[in-house]
Amino acid sequence: MSIAIKMPALSPTMEEGTLAKWLVKVGDQVSAGDIMAEIETDKATMEFEAVDEGVIAHISVDEGTEGVKVGTVIATLAEEGEDPADVQPASGEASAPAAAPKEEAAPAPAPTPAPAPAAASAPPQAVAPSGDRIIASPLAKRIAADKGLDLSAIKGSGPNGRIVKADVENAKPGAAAPAEAPAAAPAPAAAPVEAQDFGIPHEEEKLSNMRKTIARRLSESKQQVPHIYLTVDIRLDALLKLRGELNAALEPQGVKLSVNDLLIKALAKALVAVPSCNVQFAGDKLLKFTRADVSVAVSIPSGLITPIIKDAGSKAISAISTEMKDLAGRAREGKLQPEEYQGGTASLSNMGMFGIKQFEAIINPPQGMIMAIGAGEKRPYVVDDALQIATVMSATGSFDHRAIDGADGAALMKAFKEYCEAPLGLVA
Repeated sequence: MSIAIKMPALSPTMEEGTLAKWLVKVGDQVSAGDIMAEIETDKATMEFEAVDEGVIAHISVDEGTEGVKVGTVIATLAEEGEDPADVQPASGEASAPAAAPKEEAAPAPAPTPAPAPAAASAPPQAVAPSGDRIIASPLAKRIAADKGLDLSAIKGSGPNGRIVKADVENAKPGAAAPAEAPAAAPAPAAAPVEAQDFGIPHEEEKLSNMRKTIARRLSESKQQVPHIYLTVDIRLDALLKLRGELNAALEPQGVKLSVNDLLIKALAKALVAVPSCNVQFAGDKLLKFTRADVSVAVSIPSGLITPIIKDAGSKAISAISTEMKDLAGRAREGKLQPEEYQGGTASLSNMGMFGIKQFEAIINPPQGMIMAIGAGEKRPYVVDDALQIATVMSATGSFDHRAIDGADGAALMKAFKEYCEAPLGLVA
């Protein structure tokens, strides 16, 4: 029986994507793990791997096609024993995607992935009791249905934990798969503002999937999340001195620390010290995290992405520096994996390198806070009751007031300031 290859949901926020490039053609033999296509998601351009073996019988969506809905059949695979010439193209359009929980940023603390829409002619998409989408090949789903297997009880051995044919063939019959909860109706989208060029010469640039997602998510954050902003001025002279000493010591290893590396560490330590700010608002409950995963804003040509330094509070600053350089480089090349930018318990955005003195960042849902860093500059500053010149930066924390009280936010800002001004605590 032929296999319908569908547009995958490569990130929790993905509802449609651009089939940027096919890496196979009709007649090619593919095996599980082979790279079949490059797909532009709302976050990056990612490689799409085959999960079944067979021969490409039909390609239904041409490369370069934009707005391909998740679940749409993009190709048809002939299985072993089938003549590709006799295989008819698989049919079926993507159904409307179920409403997904708010993410984080991207991105984000392990957001629950949105269920992948199934084609009209395919069996219902299996969903775990927790609401997480189960990733399984079409053939594995059919075998599971025939054997009465519960896919949520089967551990997948394919890419990203996908359940493949061998997994279900080796599994023992069990309870029937749980019924999928009915999808919530999506909220109506606000009508876009009609463009007006007023006769001024201009060019039009089509929005990328990433830019569309940024526009939607930040609009939702500003409209739905009550922001409270708290600003502190931080004297940086001790931190800059420590950075110079550490760089001198690390030079033989080829490691050069940035100020941002130390600020990532300082935010993570502050979040651990003030756990009431390392939280996420989740409707009728509050998620309290036991470690600080810091999402760091990185500007890339198509928009903004937030790769994550996981458990930054327990990592050496040199390790944070090395990891951050790698993540930022691959982010600009569009080569980050979803787990590298989905999650985070809080974010840090630094615009100091542009000379910005102070700004207020928009919270990256479903996170509870984001730290906005301004430029370090020479300013008049009172030291030991005397007016002196010091290197000072302004840091502004944006907090979700549903989850974090002003006093708790103030405690976090105080802890962050103390770690920056007495930076030996960052290497202790």
